[in-house]
Amino acid sequence: MTNRDAIHTDAAPAAAGPYSQAIRAGDLVFTAGQLGIDPASGDLVGPEVAAQAEAALGHLRSILEAAGSGLDQLAKVTVFLADIGDWPAVNEVYARIVPEPFPARSAFAVKDLPKGARVEIEAIAAIRAG
Repeated sequence: MTNRDAIHTDAAPAAAGPYSQAIRAGDLVFTAGQLGIDPASGDLVGPEVAAQAEAALGHLRSILEAAGSGLDQLAKVTVFLADIGDWPAVNEVYARIVPEPFPARSAFAVKDLPKGARVEIEAIAAIRAG
């Protein structure tokens, strides 16, 4: 089996349970879902879905960089929405922050998200060579 290394950065919210911010396995990194919360306070950055999406993507960036990757190495992204009607606002933020070529992506409406969040984003990315 490939070695698995836990990834942690103080630039993103700490795991709130028995999980890691991310796991590096071989040449890939798998992130936990990221909410739009302030890492210091643990509170949502605000009620607006766009602000939460921007914060969640910022956390993903920080975690991926800690793992030797980055948003430019994304292969697959999954977006969970408390309200599918928020998709256009999240998509606008995503298109502004995630570089092309855009990774494969799925989006789902879910019943609830932790802390009453409106969006949660997780990803799989390649580790940068060298």
